[in-house]
Amino acid sequence: MSVAKWLEGLESVVGGGPGGPKRVRTLRWLLVIGGIGAMLMLMNSFLTFKNVDPSSQQPDTAQVKDQAAFGGNSDGEDAFEAIEQPLEIRLKDILEKIVGVGSVDVLVTVDSTEETIVVRDDKESQQVTDESDKNGGKRHVTSITKDGQVVLYDTSNDQSPIIQKRIKPMIRGVLIVAKGAENQTVRRLIMDAVEKGINVPVNRISVVPKKHQ
Repeated sequence: MSVAKWLEGLESVVGGGPGGPKRVRTLRWLLVIGGIGAMLMLMNSFLTFKNVDPSSQQPDTAQVKDQAAFGGNSDGEDAFEAIEQPLEIRLKDILEKIVGVGSVDVLVTVDSTEETIVVRDDKESQQVTDESDKNGGKRHVTSITKDGQVVLYDTSNDQSPIIQKRIKPMIRGVLIVAKGAENQTVRRLIMDAVEKGINVPVNRISVVPKKHQ
């Protein structure tokens, strides 16, 4: 017996008597829902699911906070270190050559990286409008519009801005720990060398003697 004939026989049995068509429609809906359920069960038997620990998908909150607090190895810090470390090395090398100065440790901190100022083609327009109100009062309204763009020059297969000047980073402070700095004359020599060598005010320089080991 085919499925179609079996369904026709089932509908004829259910559809007999009063309210037959309604019971047939209900039967059809039940068969459809049952078929969908059977398909889902069959698909589930072929699929495998793996439980994943939510903690493995989320970053460690404490670790993220530590990285935010201490900065990690961010590009910003690398840019500052690229300025500070060469200065520290050069100062150490020069200061250790001063008479009376022994081994030296240097710490330099800067406020900003190097600033580059480029040439701009700026344009400014001004418009003055006279306005009168209903009471006979008059006023002048001045509108100023500024516009501009960076001036570029052609290089090999590219364009680069014309640099007007470069502003060196502002040094926040210099700390020097040196053998021999307990001597006031040596200490003054170190202070004077740093002040004039890298153009730092005296109030931003600290020189302290290194303990003897």
